[in-house]
Amino acid sequence: MFIDLVNQWLLLGALIALVGLVLGALSSRRGVPFLLVFLVVGMLAGEDGPGGIEFDDHRLSFLIGNLALAVILLDGGLRTSVASFRVAFRPALALATVGVALTAALLALAARWLLGLDWMTALLLGAVVASTDAAAVFALLKASGARLNERVANTLEVESGVNDPMAVFMTITLIGLAAGTLEPTAFGLARMFVLQIGLGLALGAVLGWLLAQLTERLHLNDGLTALLVCAGGVAIFAATNALGGSGFLAVYLAGVIVGNRAQRLSAAVLQSMDGLAWLAQAGMFLLLGLLVTPRDLLAVLAPAVAIAMLLMLVARPLACALCLAPFRFAPRETVFIGWVGLRGAVPIVLAIFPLLAHLPQAQLIFNVAFVVVLASLLLQGMTIAPAARRLGVVLPPRLEPALRAPFDAAGAQELTQFVLPSEHPWLGASAAQLELPEGTRLLAVARGGRVLEQASAGALQADDALWFVSAPTAVERLTDRFSAGQAPAGASAPLRFVLDGDVPLAEVMALYGLGSGAPPPPLTLAQALCEHNARPVEGDSVQLQGFRLTVVEMDGERIAKVAFTVG
Repeated sequence: MFIDLVNQWLLLGALIALVGLVLGALSSRRGVPFLLVFLVVGMLAGEDGPGGIEFDDHRLSFLIGNLALAVILLDGGLRTSVASFRVAFRPALALATVGVALTAALLALAARWLLGLDWMTALLLGAVVASTDAAAVFALLKASGARLNERVANTLEVESGVNDPMAVFMTITLIGLAAGTLEPTAFGLARMFVLQIGLGLALGAVLGWLLAQLTERLHLNDGLTALLVCAGGVAIFAATNALGGSGFLAVYLAGVIVGNRAQRLSAAVLQSMDGLAWLAQAGMFLLLGLLVTPRDLLAVLAPAVAIAMLLMLVARPLACALCLAPFRFAPRETVFIGWVGLRGAVPIVLAIFPLLAHLPQAQLIFNVAFVVVLASLLLQGMTIAPAARRLGVVLPPRLEPALRAPFDAAGAQELTQFVLPSEHPWLGASAAQLELPEGTRLLAVARGGRVLEQASAGALQADDALWFVSAPTAVERLTDRFSAGQAPAGASAPLRFVLDGDVPLAEVMALYGLGSGAPPPPLTLAQALCEHNARPVEGDSVQLQGFRLTVVEMDGERIAKVAFTVG
């Protein structure tokens, strides 16, 4: 009987997951967030849906939610380059601290007015829903094919990794104050904050370095390397929490260190980690959907939707405008970052804290947080990619490698394959003429079933498969270089040309007969861009006399390549 019961539960769980995956794949083509589908499938499988499963185990939900968040933050850290912090650390830190606190305060005002809550409970509700879930944002952008410019992408990326500790600290503090277990002194609160953040930074850095060393020294295959990194990240998360630090901050920082130091972290390892992160997100959203009782949401639906609208249209945009003002973001970038305040699993997991503490209004906080997440996923999640294009914060689409794999056992070099499409600017050029990033070489050209060496390949042709060998850190630059100058689909002639940043502006304008008769300023293309962007990043652009200049490739702080677009 017990074996039969186990098999029935395994079958039921697998069927729920399969339904979620199939519906998610179908709905994502129409812009519906994948994670929203899993949340709805969980609700339908629950006690108010056709599934009829009764589930109210908050402790299990809290355990699985924290495990999933640790894996998701670790995966995000692995994909965050150190260079991202050069561009985004200060604005992201402002959003993750002052921005989260300001958002929580504004939402507390709304909750007190709309729900008649006392100040402590209203502040707790604001803290629970104050942090964003940028992991879901990038999953949606990746599915849509839209690429954000470097300044916006890095700011959202770093913010997503460092804003959770602030929300967790505020939530735990307010619960302690409401339950009477925490003394409300300024010194005590400041000490707790410094301890959490300090331990999170220290343990994340030290243990992350040790995990990077372990990853380098143990010669495991890609699948086992991914499991090693995942287990190490979860251990860092749990150990930091047990010592009173911020496990969220520690695991993200550890991911950043491992991702930037471990040479054995190949594309296959990252793909395996991506699968683990998606498994964590899908399982967490299914479980959280099971946890909620839809009929209980009806009593708070109207005020909860009003709070969600205030969050999306007032609180988050206002907090972003104030926090980003000192950093000279373009208005369209600030508007987009304000709109991409997507709420996901973090608010729901934080809403379990009051339930575990048995606070009087805990169920109300949970229900409101759940409605806010639903509204955010539905409204913001379905409009992120169109909003990015509308506000002009997307980069031109890239031609991604057809294949990417380790080239040597140590993982010091990677093999990438690109296929030349028609109307590509490299067509007709010889292999020796290609301008490749430093540390990259063309290994071979595959044409018509034959493999040709560089010397014998001759002029490159459409549908040639080019095999490159480069350091893992150079693959992104190679991809940008390969994509630069690609003509728009259906265009009869290229409208966009990629030039060196040190080319004189006057020569380019004279070549294409542009300008109003007055001599152009004696600037290079890079200098013309720097006139309008003090700290340029990839994707920055400026419209001049009948043409547009766009940063295509940065070499450190220098503009290496500029796209010149006529019209």
